[in-house]
Amino acid sequence: MDQEESKPEVVPAVDGGGEPVAAGANATAGASASEEADPYGMTTKGPATATAGPATGPATATTGPATATAATIRLEEKHPLAIRWMHWINFPVLFTMIWSGLLIYWNDSDNVYRHPHAVYRVGIGGWTLFRMFPAWFYTNRFWDMRYHVTEGLGYHFFFMWIFAVNGLAYVSYLAISGNWRLMAPTMKSWKEAAQVTLFDLHLSKVHPPVKKFNGAQKIAYTTIILMGAGSLVTGLSIYKPTQAHWLTTLLGGYEMARWEHFWLTIGFCGFFLLHVGQVVKTGWNNFRGMVSGMEIRPADATPYAEERRDG
Repeated sequence: MDQEESKPEVVPAVDGGGEPVAAGANATAGASASEEADPYGMTTKGPATATAGPATGPATATTGPATATAATIRLEEKHPLAIRWMHWINFPVLFTMIWSGLLIYWNDSDNVYRHPHAVYRVGIGGWTLFRMFPAWFYTNRFWDMRYHVTEGLGYHFFFMWIFAVNGLAYVSYLAISGNWRLMAPTMKSWKEAAQVTLFDLHLSKVHPPVKKFNGAQKIAYTTIILMGAGSLVTGLSIYKPTQAHWLTTLLGGYEMARWEHFWLTIGFCGFFLLHVGQVVKTGWNNFRGMVSGMEIRPADATPYAEERRDG
């Protein structure tokens, strides 16, 4: 004989005035009271009740733990703060030195005054390709360099001290910090420089090794340091040819020292154009390294700090 299943008696709830309350409202009130007594659901005081109403959608189940994606890039420090400061200080100083030097050069002429404002030339023997500089270079719709020799001398002699102190600080930092090991060229640098040149000219598809400084950069940056020292030495010899007569004589005399100083300046101009062109070519990431010090690199690339001077 089957035993009849007992069913709980449902007693309608009443409010304070004795009126019955709807079942839904009663359930809601009960749930609210339960949440107030146990807001975090830490205890269960009765059987679980299903919520009234149809389900809004099928239940979804996770198939497994989420897998983390390995990073493919990373930020790495490329240039320390001291190098960046001295780099950006040198840029306007060197520009002012070149500009003021041109103001001085305009006032110059050869010994027999046949070529005023165009002493030096490019040519072979008696044949001249062109002289530096034509008249339109000194005066045009953008500037007028004529008759500013005293102004040029003032700027030149003032900024040369900043140029000298900044250059000395730069070389000292390279020596003390050990960064010179990554910049000084070696025998391998010449071969690598040829690879870089051919690749940049689209004459070779072999990509040169990616380093903090490739072979071409090592040669160029070391040459610029030597050119800066040469500019200071030749400049001093023509600034004080009597007091520093031994230095002027060592450089081949006053006229030869002027010639050397001039072509060193032209070399700086050529480097500046090449340097800016390479920065534009390589893009913002390389420029960022000299502004913020940080560069985006592949995650598996060898850190700059672990690079060693090649043999």
